[in-house]
Amino acid sequence: MDFAFIIHPMNVNDIVTRFKGTKRLPREFVEKWFSRLPAFKYSKIEGIKSQSTGRTISGIFIGCPLTTEQMLSFPEHYVVQKIIKAGRVAEKAGAGIVGLGAMTSVVADAGITIAQQLKIPVTTGNSYTVAMAMEGTKEAAAKMGIDIAEAHVVVIGATGAIGAVCSHLVSRECKYLTLIARDRTKLDNLARSIMHQTGQAVKITNNLKKALKSAQIVITVTSSGGDIIQPEDLPPGCVVCDVARPRDVSRRVASARKDVLVIEGGLVQVPGKVTTNLNLGYPPDVTLACIAETMILAMENRFESYTLGRSLTFEQVDEIYKLGEKHGFKLAGLRSFEKPVTAEEIRSIRDNAGHGASTAGIG
Repeated sequence: MDFAFIIHPMNVNDIVTRFKGTKRLPREFVEKWFSRLPAFKYSKIEGIKSQSTGRTISGIFIGCPLTTEQMLSFPEHYVVQKIIKAGRVAEKAGAGIVGLGAMTSVVADAGITIAQQLKIPVTTGNSYTVAMAMEGTKEAAAKMGIDIAEAHVVVIGATGAIGAVCSHLVSRECKYLTLIARDRTKLDNLARSIMHQTGQAVKITNNLKKALKSAQIVITVTSSGGDIIQPEDLPPGCVVCDVARPRDVSRRVASARKDVLVIEGGLVQVPGKVTTNLNLGYPPDVTLACIAETMILAMENRFESYTLGRSLTFEQVDEIYKLGEKHGFKLAGLRSFEKPVTAEEIRSIRDNAGHGASTAGIG
């Protein structure tokens, strides 16, 4: 077993889907019952094959029995201990490295304490998530006919580990940049850092709805627990890259707004004939970038705690991107709410938004 990755249910509906016998039980009871279970082996994943070396690796998904809401509301120490116990299941399974998925990567000190308590290295996967989020955003903008060099970009959750690096990177390319986060002091510090490094003057705010009114590109990566962006918040023709897990963008946007393009950030095509029983809503050979980072490190025999804490470096992002390229990992096209986005759909979105005359960049 080359690697392990810790997952958890987004909400109680995920529990009911996995444990069919709970379907008719009260949701509150199911959630409480599930939280008392020990961490468990969920599914194997096999057939991941490097395009450069031919090496094949396998891994295992470990279930941490807490929902997103529980991770946000339970005492921090209790949640961290639950994640550590899931990590120990990974150790016993023989994994060489373990990745932290969704909320397990952001609670407390973002993996540092967990890594200190385990015998195997730990990574949050945030470095590769940044790389893939930026690549996906650029591709989506190009297909929508948006020139980033002239665009207004809004980053939500800008002061987090992923958001801060995305903010720095996009500031080098866009004309206008607005950063949104709850902590004003951290926003001020980030804005000063961007000004110092790029000369870009950025706007900072915690008024999400007002900032979105003029946005052309939105990168959203909060750990708020979901649905902070509603259909009425988005202007026609904008591109939204939703990197957050749980998602920041309400599913209602998919049905209510046929004039905006929402893409899932950080989705990766995995090389090889991949098989797994885990259903994330994608084909077996498509996965999240945080999972892919764990795979890449195992493929490269880099058994080290690669991405931990809330500080990422550009060097890490660049290195893991190049390692991914080496082994055949790449952006898995554009997907929106688990479904591939077709050229036909992009044309329709552009038409609905009122700027469908140009077809530049549509593949």
